[in-house]
Amino acid sequence: MSASSPTGVLRWMTQPAAARLARRVRVALRAARRRGRPALVSVSCPVGSSVDPTAVVCAARKPSDRWFCLEQRDRDGAALAALGSLVALESSGEGRFAVLAARWRALAREALADEAEGPPGSGLVAVGGFAFASDGGASSDWAPFSPASVVVPELSLARLGAAVRLTVNALVAPDDTEADVAGRIERRLAGMAAAATLPLSDPAPVGEHRVFSPLAPAHYEEAVARAVQRIRAGELEKVVLAREVEVHAPAPYDPGALLGLLREAFPSCYVYAVGRGDATFLGATPELLVRCEGQRATTVALAGSSRRSSDPAVDDHLGEQLLRSEKDRQENAIVARRIARALAPHSVWVTVAPEPVVARVANIQHLATPIRAQLAAPVDALELAGRLHPTPAVGAEPAAALELIPALEGIDRGWYAGAVGWCDSSGDGELCVALRCALLRGRRARCYAGCGIVRDSDPADELAETEVKLAAMLAALLP
Repeated sequence: MSASSPTGVLRWMTQPAAARLARRVRVALRAARRRGRPALVSVSCPVGSSVDPTAVVCAARKPSDRWFCLEQRDRDGAALAALGSLVALESSGEGRFAVLAARWRALAREALADEAEGPPGSGLVAVGGFAFASDGGASSDWAPFSPASVVVPELSLARLGAAVRLTVNALVAPDDTEADVAGRIERRLAGMAAAATLPLSDPAPVGEHRVFSPLAPAHYEEAVARAVQRIRAGELEKVVLAREVEVHAPAPYDPGALLGLLREAFPSCYVYAVGRGDATFLGATPELLVRCEGQRATTVALAGSSRRSSDPAVDDHLGEQLLRSEKDRQENAIVARRIARALAPHSVWVTVAPEPVVARVANIQHLATPIRAQLAAPVDALELAGRLHPTPAVGAEPAAALELIPALEGIDRGWYAGAVGWCDSSGDGELCVALRCALLRGRRARCYAGCGIVRDSDPADELAETEVKLAAMLAALLP
């Protein structure tokens, strides 16, 4: 920012980027004083390829910070990590996706920012997520996570392959001075520079852990049986039912350590974390809700599951069984049809793969049907996510049957099975479905997993499948 900037700051920002930011702050000050409200500025620049976005943000975050990470290692190391909150956009109700999309567009339109270039997620972005239900997260455990919540961070790091790009944002108030703004930026960058060489910490804590279900496993089997009765009576085609398991540890969990474990164990999954002060929602999900790149939209129907085996021959056999399973193919087809119907009114064309494929992650395999669309007009990622959510992969078919879910489950899903991701100033973005997850608060972790219930579902089998899905998080949470 200035000639006296700490060495750590200049390590991150190139001289041209620092000069560009200083000029924009001066312009923003004039605009803020003229309008009587803050103005947003942003600049981006490349940084060294050795920078690990997730590790840097986890190490640099303060206890009160809002922070965000999303990465998929198998996709050329794609990652976006963000720190701090300059502007928080929140909403609730059925139109919450569209409301936040409109507010984000208005904010981005006025910002003094660089054109997006480099890895996806470079430049000015909004990051965060959405609860499963329009009023989701009503219980005290979910208090920091409103039904719809995205923030404009102070800093973000985007990576793809060897390219890593830093974005620095500042909110310039009418009563600020250039020195005020420069000081805030330099303090943040100095903290990040100090953390840059620190790896994700070792897993913790060790000692005795207690694992239990707030609702007995038999409750879940009964819920499945009731759902099957309704499906066979013709009231609905499919419903997804989830259960909750709590883990109590001897010491507080470190979200950074857990992220390190998850991204090593599940490189093909979207490994994510959304931090809100002392609470962190994190997980490793195989399911993409939507990816927007210009007027191209990509998603997947992911439904139908089977366990895996350490024996390659047995594992292949299980995959073949899954591909031939009428019950699982029906479940997958229900999801694919709904997604295609949701995209069709907004698209020139929608392509659904003629056959599902087997998508394997570390401990489970799924039927996956890729779906692509060419949009007729630009629709940003937040708004398009709202038009797709919730798919029958996490909800119900028909959509009117969604009201059965809380009555049958008896839990508050909060952000479980909602959407987590980002959207940039041009509307491009990526949101995944928040599965295989846990809500961390101190020494307690609440884990969630669910299964799609159709007419041939067996309650005992579905309970066993939730155990397989819960194992993704429990393996990281237990020593």
